[in-house]
Amino acid sequence: MFKISKPEYVNKTFRMPKELVSELEKLAQEQEISLNQLVIQCCQYALEHLDKD
Repeated sequence: MFKISKPEYVNKTFRMPKELVSELEKLAQEQEISLNQLVIQCCQYALEHLDKD
């Protein structure tokens, strides 16, 4: 049976350097995705490729 799933989100506030936010906003706009989605993808990538040693 087909089930519709909806990811659960939580709101958090992070302070980030102004220059980094500007770069992320520009990239998100160029890629036509939301800033939120870009940050999620960046964090997921970083965690998946984290050097655990």
